[in-house]
Amino acid sequence: MPDEQESKKRKAEDSPEAEEMNAVDSQAKLAIMVETTKVHDANEHQEGASSPKVLPVVEEAEDPIIPVDNADNKNHVESAKNAPKDSENEKIDAPSMDSVTNGENEQKDEDDNPYSKMRRCIVQNDGKEENMIRLIGLKNLFSKQLPKMPKEYIVRLVLDRRHKSLAILSDDPKVMGTDDEIIGGICYRAYHDMRFAEIAFCAVNQAQQVKGYGTKLMNLLKMHAATEGVEYFITYADNYATGYFKKQGFTRTITMPKSRFHGLIKDYDGGTLMECYVHPSIDYTRIPEMIEAQREFILRRIRTISKSDKIIYPPLPKGWTPNWSGLSSRGNEAATRAMAIPGMTEAGWTMADLLASTAAAKDNDKQRNHLKSELLAIVRKIEEQHFAWPFREPVDTSEVKDYLDVVIEPIDLQTMDKRIRKGGHYKTKKQLYNDMLTMVNNCKNYNDATSPYYECATNLEKFLKTLFPEN
Repeated sequence: MPDEQESKKRKAEDSPEAEEMNAVDSQAKLAIMVETTKVHDANEHQEGASSPKVLPVVEEAEDPIIPVDNADNKNHVESAKNAPKDSENEKIDAPSMDSVTNGENEQKDEDDNPYSKMRRCIVQNDGKEENMIRLIGLKNLFSKQLPKMPKEYIVRLVLDRRHKSLAILSDDPKVMGTDDEIIGGICYRAYHDMRFAEIAFCAVNQAQQVKGYGTKLMNLLKMHAATEGVEYFITYADNYATGYFKKQGFTRTITMPKSRFHGLIKDYDGGTLMECYVHPSIDYTRIPEMIEAQREFILRRIRTISKSDKIIYPPLPKGWTPNWSGLSSRGNEAATRAMAIPGMTEAGWTMADLLASTAAAKDNDKQRNHLKSELLAIVRKIEEQHFAWPFREPVDTSEVKDYLDVVIEPIDLQTMDKRIRKGGHYKTKKQLYNDMLTMVNNCKNYNDATSPYYECATNLEKFLKTLFPEN
């Protein structure tokens, strides 16, 4: 299987289509790059050598993202070329929350929406001067904020006519037409035939970070993607970016059929494949308002059912003391005192509920949480290693037909992570270590000793000895 994939990648890189795409407007691109490089270098010299806060999306790659050269992909490329171009400054308008509104209500909604006054645009390499200037600004932004990415690779994708970029622009007239005009941007490529889009780069200007622009960028992109018929976003995120993507609704669980994206995007070693479903009827620019409306609805329902504001219980009599006989600890005493309060039993409280909140129970919870954090840290360290790529996800038995004939107990890092987070499966570190060894032995038993998979298993086995020195 690995040899077949590698041959497909080499075939794609040598295909005439890839060479033709690289030659498109090469002279124009070179002229713009030479002209703007001086400005970019001057900006870097002026800003100093401080390390910027990075929001990377994919790890450094040796080769660009080049689709597999097959018939389906050729048809996709032709359809992408013939797709209608976006306007040079497209206004991404959010749909109204109400299905039927009058003009006055629509204007009010627009004024209340913080996104309505935000300057943004969709740009791509269509040869227009204004868009080319902004693409160069985006290229400079990605190069500065994603230092691990090769600059040539960023240039190729940003200026690729099959890629588009969403940019949020500053309102300051002093920075119009400069790199500082771009607050943040996302570069992506939509595969219209397969109804998904791949996010290549995502970054926010260092001076504008921690202001919520990362969330605003993703929300605007989702709104625009719905107009293009995109159902899923997919991206490879490194360990620094997975937290950001989780907050934006991305998950490691890939629900999109693999046949829709397999062969169209490139696999990255060290990156985590993440997916986000784009719901066509959700207004992502009004998420806080929708959550507030849902919260208020739930509270109204609770008020109609709850009797806490309708029934008043009498207080405990003055000088009341509980019956301490048979109680063995302060936790039991506190629970008994609480259960004696009128209304506690009627509200559904039990002694077991109250004892669960005692100090002893809290100590047990603290120990379980400590073990959980320790085990998750171990899994995370292994996932960060360059030789961990074969073990990150379960083996796809629909592709590897005979895998279960050889491997009796399949296990992988993703499964271990789920078991740890769910709790109750691993009582000690020794149990996690045993699962790790099972995973290593599964890989060795199925693969030939000369394969790269076997080599990764050997390296992981050595690395486990440093993580579990007591075993």
